[in-house]
Amino acid sequence: MAASKRAHSHLSRSPQYGHTQTHFSIAFPHSTHIANSSSSASFFFFKVTLGSHNKSYKDLIDFSHKVTNNKPRVLLTRRLHDFALKELQKKYSIFVHQGKIPMPKKILREKIKETNALVCFPYDIIDRKTIESAPNLKIISTYSVGFDHIDIKAAKKHGIKIGYTPEVLTNATADLTIALLLDLLRRVTEGDRLIRAGNWKVIFGAYDYVGVDLEGKTLGIFGMGRIGQTVAKRAHSFGVKIIYHNRKKLSRTLEKKIRAKYVSFDDLIRKSDVLSVHVPYTKDTHKIIDRTVLQKMKKSSFLINTARGKIINERDLAKALRTRLISGAALDVFENEPIGKHHELTKMQNVVLVPHIGSSTAETRRKMAEITMQNLILGLDGKKMIYSV
Repeated sequence: MAASKRAHSHLSRSPQYGHTQTHFSIAFPHSTHIANSSSSASFFFFKVTLGSHNKSYKDLIDFSHKVTNNKPRVLLTRRLHDFALKELQKKYSIFVHQGKIPMPKKILREKIKETNALVCFPYDIIDRKTIESAPNLKIISTYSVGFDHIDIKAAKKHGIKIGYTPEVLTNATADLTIALLLDLLRRVTEGDRLIRAGNWKVIFGAYDYVGVDLEGKTLGIFGMGRIGQTVAKRAHSFGVKIIYHNRKKLSRTLEKKIRAKYVSFDDLIRKSDVLSVHVPYTKDTHKIIDRTVLQKMKKSSFLINTARGKIINERDLAKALRTRLISGAALDVFENEPIGKHHELTKMQNVVLVPHIGSSTAETRRKMAEITMQNLILGLDGKKMIYSV
């Protein structure tokens, strides 16, 4: 297999492990084929990473298939885990988008025309026009617990089945919520920034740099679904009182089990020392946490959001934090992602910001890939998906 002469290498530092690695990229002509491949594949490039991770060349190949067989065609808007890709390759002709993330809408609508199944992510907007561009589309399998990025009505009108990945990320997201809760009240991240900036000059005295005890406080949970319930169970170990508001009141048995009391939305806002958001994003929850709500919260209260960014009016929240209308906030999600270093919230010391990592554990992400893959396979086989909308 002969490669073109265009090649280059560069050094980079892994953001996850801090290892310096060498990347060597070789560009192939589009007609290049891999010998003994089960399908005719056209490769744009592959990248070999030399460093602490021992991976085969095959595992590091990014590829796009030119369909030359009658297998169902699957489009992935981003690369999945290698084990999932290998399973999908056995049954289907697949195309994996390798460019700008999210996949540009123009390219998506072009590629989806001949596609039978789509694997997408929560930042891919699968709207009515995109769905109407896909006359052969039968399955959408989204790598997410939410599906507000998909026009469900349009999909069902065209007979498209939709799979998603709930439950599997419940523990990971609940754990992150508790981590943000402790970080915010004890000012952990703020202290880290203080030291790194060289501003820790003296040993703190009795009144310096104090945080807030969690024990005895009221934790208000807005949205008592799987994640909300798991947060409640974990939070009890810190000695908090739990109140909640939900579309539907839980059964007495379940309330007793998680030791949570149902209250009105207004009471939830007014009585919570910490308000944790876990509702799905819908037209009813769009920017529901706004100036009016924030003004009703205790000035000593804190706000946490690990659900969806557009549930909170970010501009109103920034003003509330700047004027100390509330004491602080911790956010894993934002109205528009990713946010940059010039975003107003990045300038505030009473805010903890993390880059949408609610489900980001190796174990959870692998399970999500497994379910995404199985939902697609089952759907194309005409069988019931593991989780469907």
